[in-house]
Amino acid sequence: MEFYLKPPQETSLFAIRTTIGQEKGVAELIMKRVDALALKTFKAILVPEQLKGYVFVEAIEAEEVQQAVLGVPHIRGKPIGKINLAEIEHFLVPRIPTEGLGIGDLVEIVGGPFKGEKAKVTRIDTTKEEVTLELLESAYPIPIKVHADYIKLIEKANKL
Repeated sequence: MEFYLKPPQETSLFAIRTTIGQEKGVAELIMKRVDALALKTFKAILVPEQLKGYVFVEAIEAEEVQQAVLGVPHIRGKPIGKINLAEIEHFLVPRIPTEGLGIGDLVEIVGGPFKGEKAKVTRIDTTKEEVTLELLESAYPIPIKVHADYIKLIEKANKL
């Protein structure tokens, strides 16, 4: 008795435009639709947090993607054709919040009680992803610790 394995079929990525804020709901509805229709060529559904308004589907056949999204609410238009993985690869790798920051850089605080204040970086703790800052507009240089997600780089320090 001989067994023959089918060669693995190439999958493709398809982008689906959605209403902003409805990405996870659309992905769940597509998954329910795939289960209900017993579509076999679906491999994965990706909802990147950094990219609003898009859901990515990995599947073998474009026709089954069309069937799965037909009539799902909050989908804007038809699925966009095949996409290279290299185009969305940067959404798959998590970004380090302290990346690109240096001591002496000028930053703006974008969240928390000091929102909108400008400050200078005095210390960076990469393990805790915290940055120690000195507020520029305060009368006394009080160091504050802020999570790196709550700051935005304005100007790099001049390294001579």
